[in-house]
Amino acid sequence: MLIPARRTHRHQHGFSLLEVLVAIVILSFGLLGTAGLLAKVYLAEIESYQRTQATLLLQDMSERIGANRTLASNYVTANAIGTGDTQAASCAGVAAGPARDICEWSNALKGAAEQKSAVNVGAMLGARGCITQLQAPDPTPGTCTPGIYQVAVAWQGVHHTAASAIGCAQGQYGNDDAYRRVIATQVSIGLPACF
Repeated sequence: MLIPARRTHRHQHGFSLLEVLVAIVILSFGLLGTAGLLAKVYLAEIESYQRTQATLLLQDMSERIGANRTLASNYVTANAIGTGDTQAASCAGVAAGPARDICEWSNALKGAAEQKSAVNVGAMLGARGCITQLQAPDPTPGTCTPGIYQVAVAWQGVHHTAASAIGCAQGQYGNDDAYRRVIATQVSIGLPACF
């Protein structure tokens, strides 16, 4: 009679080299994905900060125009103000009113509110502002239309996007305006004689 041979089972202990390599590859892909996600989050944070600053500056000038309603047309600028303009660094010598408001807004657009090592860092990249008159006020009886002004703030974004239809600072941030970001609001100045 034949006696069946006993099979000895060897239990494997530890990991094989192949399993370790597969685990390292999977871990490295996970770490690369995490690094990519962190980079995107950082860029989104920069964009969000810049949009917040632009919104604050937009609101600031809108309120200045609204507070000085009778001289609203004096706020209209032919060129963008802010980065690259010729406004004075100190507005102390500028007479109170629209000229001083524009000077102070220009300095705010240049980031003068916050400095680090004597360099302005308190605003967006390449911030510029534009104030245009969309509709002239007309006090003619029966017509009585308010003056409508557009206040826009433009800045340079950190990645490409669709170009804005608003013309403020057009052509200042690259050949195709894909880096240009613009937000705008309208300020309507009613006529006291029409009420």
